[in-house]
Amino acid sequence: MTGMRGLGMRRAARWAGWAAAYVLGLIALVLSGAWVWWQDEPTARGTEVNALWARHQWVGEPHSDAEYRALGELLTRNRISDVYFHAGPFEADGTVPPSRYRYAGQLIQAVRKYAPGVRAQAYLGQIRTVDGHGVTDLDDPAVRERVLKADMALLDAGFDGIHYDFEPIYPDDTAFLTLMDRTRELTRARRRLLSVALEQPPLFDALQPVYKALIPRHGPVHYPPRPTGDFLRAIADRADQVAIMTYDVSLPTRSLAGWHYARHTRRTLELIGDRTTVFMGVPTYRPRLGWAEDLAVALRGVRRGIDDLDRPPKRPYGVGVYADWTTGPDEWARYRAIWLPSAIADSGR
Repeated sequence: MTGMRGLGMRRAARWAGWAAAYVLGLIALVLSGAWVWWQDEPTARGTEVNALWARHQWVGEPHSDAEYRALGELLTRNRISDVYFHAGPFEADGTVPPSRYRYAGQLIQAVRKYAPGVRAQAYLGQIRTVDGHGVTDLDDPAVRERVLKADMALLDAGFDGIHYDFEPIYPDDTAFLTLMDRTRELTRARRRLLSVALEQPPLFDALQPVYKALIPRHGPVHYPPRPTGDFLRAIADRADQVAIMTYDVSLPTRSLAGWHYARHTRRTLELIGDRTTVFMGVPTYRPRLGWAEDLAVALRGVRRGIDDLDRPPKRPYGVGVYADWTTGPDEWARYRAIWLPSAIADSGR
């Protein structure tokens, strides 16, 4: 019996060794394949339709004329077409106190003077209540009505659009779709824009029911709020612009992080690029795995994704830079060199 037990243990150890070698071999193949794929320089260049998320101080604090002029020069030089100026967040009841954006009028006048054609949008968001956890309950019709009244006040202040960033938004969120419908009625009546920030789609839509059934929507481990293809199309049909928060990749190598940006760029533009303007979010802050993910990797990955398209989308597209408060001169120079069309980048304008 002792001999049989020893033989069984040796067999188990042998199988475990083969299984480990198989898994390690797969990992090596994936890593080497991604590295080889990443070596080819993308041919696609970027666009002149790009967005920037901007800090709250622009609307909440006074600024000098020189500061406004410098902002205008930065936006113009870097071909930023839309700026999401943080004007919130929403209170739990859906309101935004006017004191929070008391200097919005001066800012908007300055943008029109020093960066004509750039659209200044009110960036508004909050932690959306889900399963009793969160701050703002969009399932409550009264809260949605107060959100719309806050939107009206910000459009009255002169903003060119409303930019929503409620998180988390799950692909069965009918209340959010209702809010988008109502907001679109408001913005279109005033000839303004409606834009929204969303997480990137999942690798496979088929995983969503599994996540929903097995993983809670809150807590340290939670069901990720990824928009399915159908939900993303539903949002795109309601919004003038969709910004995909592609950053925080958490993949360990530059080639894998670049693959992430390329894949999501291609898939997103294929899904909604004919329906709405798309901005692929790229980071200038230091992500969790900063050795693998940075602005250069993100921009190169977006360009690789554009290369992989069978045809260009019918609507404009570009990148969304997150964020103005983490982007220094070196990062802006890198952005111009890697992303902007060659003639513009080479001229240094």
